Amino acid sequence: MKRLFSAHTFPLDAAQSLPFWRRPVGLLFVMSAAMPLAFSVWSALLNNFVIEKAGFDGADIGWLQSVREIPGFLAIGVIAVLMVMREQILGVVALVALGLAVAVTALFPSFEGLLVTTLISSLGFHYYETVNQSLQLQWIDKRRAPQVLGWLVAAGSGASLLAYGLIAFGWRYLGLSFSTTYLIGGGSTVLLAIFCFLAYPQFQSDTPQIRKMILRRRYWLYYLLQFMAGARRQIFVVFAAFMMVERFGFRVDALTLLFMLNYIANIVFAPLMGRVVGRFGERLAMILEYSGLIVIFLSYAGIYYFDWGAMLAAGLYVVDHLFFALAFARKTYFQKIADPRDIAPTAAVAFTINHIAAVFLPVLLGYLWIVSPGLVFALAAAMALASLVLVFLIPRHPSPGHETIFAHGESTPEPVIR
Repeated sequence: MKRLFSAHTFPLDAAQSLPFWRRPVGLLFVMSAAMPLAFSVWSALLNNFVIEKAGFDGADIGWLQSVREIPGFLAIGVIAVLMVMREQILGVVALVALGLAVAVTALFPSFEGLLVTTLISSLGFHYYETVNQSLQLQWIDKRRAPQVLGWLVAAGSGASLLAYGLIAFGWRYLGLSFSTTYLIGGGSTVLLAIFCFLAYPQFQSDTPQIRKMILRRRYWLYYLLQFMAGARRQIFVVFAAFMMVERFGFRVDALTLLFMLNYIANIVFAPLMGRVVGRFGERLAMILEYSGLIVIFLSYAGIYYFDWGAMLAAGLYVVDHLFFALAFARKTYFQKIADPRDIAPTAAVAFTINHIAAVFLPVLLGYLWIVSPGLVFALAAAMALASLVLVFLIPRHPSPGHETIFAHGESTPEPVIR
């Protein structure tokens, strides 16, 4: 079947002839800024909205977050969509779906309504993230990838900072409502997605991508790192901010200011982290990330067991978010060991693996939260420790044939599990 919008493609190797803002990296920057405008508004308002308007408890938020992760688990479906649609077009369509769903969220302040809007927005978010990761690794040179990815993280953080700043100011001084804020955030993402479609040519990658599901044995460590990252990420995403509202009574403006501190830190440190990864390698960067997360999650648990207070919790939340910015080290590790043809299908497979635990973990931990919130964070520390052990299996200089410290041969063709 002929793919949609297949005409008027522009060869990737000729992109340097375009104005800088119209090159592939320019498109990645615009898309990186577009997604957080909707997603950050949704994240900033979620905990207050579900508690104040929908009367959620820990179990309800666990169910909502599990439903939110279903599209991530089904990200493998991206491969089927790519049979009829280019990755670049799919990224734009996904952004539109995310923006529209966020824009109408406040119109459905019930458990059932939030499940539906969350599912649609999550479908857009996860399909965008899958395609975006693939395009980044295809369009950015390996030698520059850590630095450029660091700048892309900073660009997304800047967009999030803008969204959070407008929320904090508008909520305190302009009397913004949930419905108006959701509409502005989601609508902004839709408008930028339309701009991406109209302003940029369809870039044709130098290396055709395999368009079917593949699992390769030599990527096993990357798959495991993705699984563990998805499991422990859920505890941070679902319960760290929920703790701020439930235990310490943070209002929308206070929680938004905390999010702003996160993204100010990311704008400053993400490019520096890109330099660290480029200079010292993915192994050291991930050792730093997971070691820090172990300390942070154990400290979260201590907040509940020893009542250490809101200021420490807020400080830990900022540092926690900063460590998560190092996640792009997993991307560059895969870029170094991958066959270039495998990037698109493996991005979809990795996203699915990343979300296996995410589908059921929030629900189970939501019930555990009711019994003992501290145990939830202790479990997260254990997951970070397991990830740290896996990181020591990464060689100093990963490459095809040297994917782990146990692999010392040349990369050879292998059967593909389909």
